[in-house]
Amino acid sequence: MMFALTVNASILILAAATFHTSGQTEVADIDRAHVLLEPLLGSNLAPTLFGVALLCCGLNSTVTATMAGQIVMEGFIQLRLAPWARRLVTRLIAMVPAVAVILWLGAGELGRLLILSQVVLSFQLPFAIVPLVMFTASEAKMGPLVAPRWLTAVCGLIAAVIIALNINLLATVILD
Repeated sequence: MMFALTVNASILILAAATFHTSGQTEVADIDRAHVLLEPLLGSNLAPTLFGVALLCCGLNSTVTATMAGQIVMEGFIQLRLAPWARRLVTRLIAMVPAVAVILWLGAGELGRLLILSQVVLSFQLPFAIVPLVMFTASEAKMGPLVAPRWLTAVCGLIAAVIIALNINLLATVILD
C-alpha cells in the first residue's frame, strides 16, 4: 500500500508541478496529460515513465484486491481452492466487469470510466473502514492486540470524514 501511495503521490506531484508551471491548468484527461508531458518536460521518456507508473498503480491495486479476495475466501467463507484456481477466480471477478464496460462504452470513454471507477471505489471505502474500526476496537475479537481508545477515536473520525465527503459527492452529483 505504501508503494501505491508513493507512486500515486509522485504522479500527482509531477503532473501538478509540470502543468501548473506551464500554465496548462485545464488538463482533465489522462490522454491529454500523457501527450503534454513530452513537450513540457523536454524528454520523450516522460510519457513512457508516466505510463509505467500508472501500470504499477494498476498492478498494485490488482495484487491488493486479489490478496483481499483470497483472505475473504479462505478465512471468512471457508472456501479453499488450489492457488491457480483462486487466482483465476479472483482476477476474473475483478476483470470481467471492467472489460465488459469498456467493450460496451468503447475506448473513447476510458477517461470517464476511470473517474467513474474512482467514484465507485470511494463509495466502497466506508464498507471496509467502518467494520475495520469496529473489529480492531473489539477486545473480544482482538484480545491483547486491541487498538487503544485514542486510535479508535482517530480512526472513527477519519471514517466519519470519508463518509461525509461521500455524501457530499453524492449530493453534488444528484443536485447538479
